[in-house]
Amino acid sequence: MPKWLKDAVFYEIYPQTFYDTNGDGIGDIKGIEQKLDYVKSLGCNAIWLNPLFDSPFMDAGYDVRDYYKVAERYGTNDDLKHLFETAHEKGIRILLDLVPGHTSDQNEWFLKSKLPEKNEYTNRYIWTDSVWEAPPQYRLLCGITDRDGNYMVNFFSSQPALNYGFNNITHPAWQLPPSHPDCQATVEALKDIMRFWLDMGCDGFRVDMADSLVKGEDGEKPETCKVWKNVRAMLDKDYPEAAIISEWCNPKVSIGAGFHSDFYLDHDTNGYRILFRDKDPKTGECRAVFGKNGKGDITRFLEEYLDDLKCTKGKGYISFITCNHDTPRMTRLFTPEEAKLAYAFVFLMPGVPFLYYGDEIGMSYREGLTSKEGGFSRTGTRTPMQWNNEANCGFSSAPAEKIYLPVDTSEDAVSVEKCENDPDSILNTLRRVIAIRHANADLQSDGDFEVVYAEKNTYPFIFKRGEFLIAVNPTDKEQSAPCDYNGESVFAVGKVCVEKKKITMQPQSLSLIRIQK
Repeated sequence: MPKWLKDAVFYEIYPQTFYDTNGDGIGDIKGIEQKLDYVKSLGCNAIWLNPLFDSPFMDAGYDVRDYYKVAERYGTNDDLKHLFETAHEKGIRILLDLVPGHTSDQNEWFLKSKLPEKNEYTNRYIWTDSVWEAPPQYRLLCGITDRDGNYMVNFFSSQPALNYGFNNITHPAWQLPPSHPDCQATVEALKDIMRFWLDMGCDGFRVDMADSLVKGEDGEKPETCKVWKNVRAMLDKDYPEAAIISEWCNPKVSIGAGFHSDFYLDHDTNGYRILFRDKDPKTGECRAVFGKNGKGDITRFLEEYLDDLKCTKGKGYISFITCNHDTPRMTRLFTPEEAKLAYAFVFLMPGVPFLYYGDEIGMSYREGLTSKEGGFSRTGTRTPMQWNNEANCGFSSAPAEKIYLPVDTSEDAVSVEKCENDPDSILNTLRRVIAIRHANADLQSDGDFEVVYAEKNTYPFIFKRGEFLIAVNPTDKEQSAPCDYNGESVFAVGKVCVEKKKITMQPQSLSLIRIQK
């Protein structure tokens, strides 16, 4: 386990819309480098970069054309190497986004795989043995190459699935077992890509769709787990301080497969949604725990989370996120004050937390935008970072019509500049919370977690982390609960009073108390 993950706080950067230095309307690597001091000022000592590799950008870079080359619009390989070096000088680690399950249909591997003549890449992707073979249970593209066969895609039609084999073979004429040499060659190619960037200076990878490799698997996906255990063995031997974090959302499986941490994602009915995104399917009314209307139920979250935490304790971490590039920002459902409490909570929980760019200033989800590079409903979460009140909110000097996505020009648009001057802004609140986390081992990734008060359909929620008591009341009403602890308030949002074995919390409040011994 890389030791630095114990105190890691990540900042996710969507490079297209973070900061543009050459005036072409698209963010770039030099822009990220220029903003490293800002990232550090947040208390973030690690960065996750969304894909920077060469791509036709049918899916915002998650369709990789060349795994070994930085996309020209972002800069060069040398620019990325310099970013690694500069970040390290400032005490910041950087993870690249690794896409192991598919490539672009313009990738050289695929161009060779679709040739009629057999070659070393013929089985690098999943093909049926005949253009007439198209089982409906598979997502296949049919009859568009000279090769006699149809190929499987992982998601969009431009993303042919790499071949790691099938665990449950139902069509032996074209499905290979994971042990087949051609499937093993795919694994080795993946490891070669990782070695290339680790040798250049990156600190590891966030792994996209990490559970999507071996096909024909459900549940615990044993053959896909074998692939990642193979990768982890390579890292432990040659790059012991490199981290791999999975987009899997099943930590009991992914941590056992070799990942150091697993994202807690916004999936139907899971704990993350219950906390931050839950809505009544009929009325649309907010039922999230952090909604001010008090309709949430913390026990629904704890039923799942406590089991996951117990099963992964001492083996790996669970990564809470404020948001990511795939989900609507919390401000779509929450007011800024609701979002402030929710974001603060993320950094007071165990595991390795991630802050999505712009969440620290309360950027809004932009409704109604036309899809950009496969964004669709996700496009509204990927708009340019709002730095100041200058043209294009300080993101770019390009004419507005050339900006990657439209900048929020509304009168009430937030910006870093505005938030800097407000001591109670989300920005300054999160800076204080993250600083306290760094200063106290009990609040870091591997610190203990103990529920103190959590009743069904009731507030507040109180939990303990080592010598700290954390109480949160997201509702718009005063709430109280029995409390046998006294101590010094270290951090608070709103007013909280502890006396006579009772805690009373004003509406929309959070308190961090160092317990008296």
